[in-house]
Amino acid sequence: MTTSESVPTADTALAETLRALRCDLEPRSSEDDGAWRWRVRRRLAGVRDALQAEAQMSSEGWLAARSEARHREREPLLRRVAGLGDRALDAPAGELRTALVRLAGDLDHHDQRRRDLAYDAVEMELGGSE
Repeated sequence: MTTSESVPTADTALAETLRALRCDLEPRSSEDDGAWRWRVRRRLAGVRDALQAEAQMSSEGWLAARSEARHREREPLLRRVAGLGDRALDAPAGELRTALVRLAGDLDHHDQRRRDLAYDAVEMELGGSE
């Protein structure tokens, strides 16, 4: 199997699930509120699974502190995802949408830190740009 045919890793699963969640921030025009809430709840379960499956990047030296900080921020994100999943079926729709938008932004930042760490690790292995 080539890399272009590979299945999504835990690291890319978060980004893919987040894209799907962003598509579901508003109910579809022909859809009832209950169906939207169940779809959001399923998306949140996917986000939870992706966060739990993240492999800790083994960083050495100057990347270790940033890697640890990223993994420490994962726990509060997991709690927020779990809380929203529990409330998805009965929270007021406007409150749920606002919380989802905030969560999506925080998950974007979390995923960006993953990409930054991966880039910096490769740059360090290749010797930088000197």
